[in-house]
Parts: sequence; structure tokens; C-alpha cells
Amino acid sequence: MKRTITILLFSLAVFTIQAQTNSCNCCTDKHSEFDFWIGDWNVTNPDGSKAGTNVISKSQNNCLLQENWKSANGKITGTSNNFYNYQAKQWEQIWVDNVGGSLHLKGNRDGNKMIMRTDNLKNKKGETFYHRVTWTLKKDGSVHQYWETITNNKDITVAFDGLYKRISE
Repeated sequence: MKRTITILLFSLAVFTIQAQTNSCNCCTDKHSEFDFWIGDWNVTNPDGSKAGTNVISKSQNNCLLQENWKSANGKITGTSNNFYNYQAKQWEQIWVDNVGGSLHLKGNRDGNKMIMRTDNLKNKKGETFYHRVTWTLKKDGSVHQYWETITNNKDITVAFDGLYKRISE
């Protein structure tokens, strides 16, 4: 009898631990707002030339959307970690590349767009600027990424303009 009780208690403990580790705290509507970007992509410039490839996947029990970029010539690579920050009630992206670049973007989804931006920064001239990146889900399933650098809240320079099309399987 003691053995049966011990086995039952052990089984209950294992079941409880499995239930706790199998819960998905990031399986919410908020955590899926950027899922339209998940996939293996060919990315082209506005003139149709190849900009590079990008692989976007989910990990950490759906809490992390990770990007792995490779430019067309293979010389520039980068990785971003994207996540929904519950405390700040916003999406965040931390980007780091192999040439020393980094960005910390913050924002939210608006309709078919994910819009994120950096905090205000100062350039060498002392002017205030920020980066804004918009990912737009198109009706055909492609994604348009548009990265602007905005100086003095009026002067806009396009840093990147790419169209993501899924790599055929």
C-alpha cells in the first residue's frame, strides 16, 4: 500500500512539473502580432536586385522572435531578438550585426504594420535623430520593410527599403 501511495505521489509530482513547464506564457494574441514576419525570405531592393536573405523563427516557448540576416554579397550578417515586453506594453527589437551596428527599437502593431523606433539620439552635429522601422504585411503575404532615419523631426533619409518574399519550399 505504501508503495502504491509513493508511486501515486511521484506520478502527481511529475505531472505537476510537466504541466508547469508546458504552460505557454507567450501564447497570447500580443505575442503573435509579429508572426507575419516568420519564415525564410528572399529580400529585394526597390529596383528588384537581391538585398539578401532572412530567416525569422520563434523560440523560447514562443516568447522570442529571432531574425538572422545575410546580405546578398554575404559580407553583412545580423541578428535581432524581438519580444513583447509586458511591463512596457510594447514590442522591442535588439539588433546586432557583424560590422558593429546595433539598434534598440520599441513600438507596436498598427493594423497590418509593425512600427518600431529608437529613442532620440544626437548625431555628430548635435542634431536630434531617431530610426523608425516599419514592417507592412502585404495582401499577397509578402512583407515590406522600410527603415527611415529622421533628423530634427523633419528630414528623412531612407536607410533600407526591402521587399520580403517567401523562399519557395
